[in-house]
Amino acid sequence: MFISIVGAILYFVATFVLPTNPNYPATQFKGLMRFGAIGLIILGLLTASVKQIDAGEVGVQKLFGKVEGEVLPSGLHFVNPLVSVTRLSVRTQNYTMSGVHDEGKVKGDDAIRVLSNDGLELIIDLTILYHVEQAKAPQIVQSIGADYEDVIVRPVTRTKIRDNSVYYTAIDLYSAKRDEFQARIFHDIDSLFKMRGLVLEQVLLRNITLPTSVKQTIESKINAEQDAQKMTYVLQKEKQEAERKRVEAQGIADYQKILSTGLSDKLLQYESIKAQKELSLSANSKVIIMNGKASPIILGNQ
Repeated sequence: MFISIVGAILYFVATFVLPTNPNYPATQFKGLMRFGAIGLIILGLLTASVKQIDAGEVGVQKLFGKVEGEVLPSGLHFVNPLVSVTRLSVRTQNYTMSGVHDEGKVKGDDAIRVLSNDGLELIIDLTILYHVEQAKAPQIVQSIGADYEDVIVRPVTRTKIRDNSVYYTAIDLYSAKRDEFQARIFHDIDSLFKMRGLVLEQVLLRNITLPTSVKQTIESKINAEQDAQKMTYVLQKEKQEAERKRVEAQGIADYQKILSTGLSDKLLQYESIKAQKELSLSANSKVIIMNGKASPIILGNQ
């Protein structure tokens, strides 16, 4: 529109300011100035009518302060030259609050300090992933503005973190119930974001810092639990080995019992006679009978 305004000023000067006296030197250029002014006005209107929306963005039109409901997607558009277009990103955005300098959106220590159920102060580093809902971009521009991070994202996130931390002890947040805490704050933040035209994608609890004394206590407890689990495994293994040995000993005892009850002198004598008979039938042996009662002596043929 700046070019059109320049053209309009030039046309006004050529028509109403310059003298009409033909003897005045500038008068002879009035026609040329009017023609050039009209060209500038037309060029300015055409330029103002063409709006390009980059990939990953949407455009919201405003005419004399009134927000239009139509959303301009990515691409080239022809609009009213008097319309101003506010561009909003619909890509995934992240907002980080961290105690590490120059890591988050706010310079310096921006970690969230909360109180646990047992009255201890915890320091939480957090990252929020979200994006603007395309259909609700006009609502955001009208009710919030383009600075929705400072107006909605930051205060809502910090408030809900503090509101939910009071339901958990420091030890729970550090270990057993960390995932539950993360899911709970996701639900609360997501419901408020949806009301404002924002879509929450993920809540990342990057770090939870405890007081040193509490952290040492937790680490000692975890080590004790690991030692107890290890001892349980060792006892179970020893118990299995003892059971194996008992079964093995019972088998040996049963075998010996069977032998002691099943073998008799008559059976042994019978088995001896069978073995001697087989040896005597061999071509390489010789039988010598000593007397009628003793067992014969079997010698080789050599």
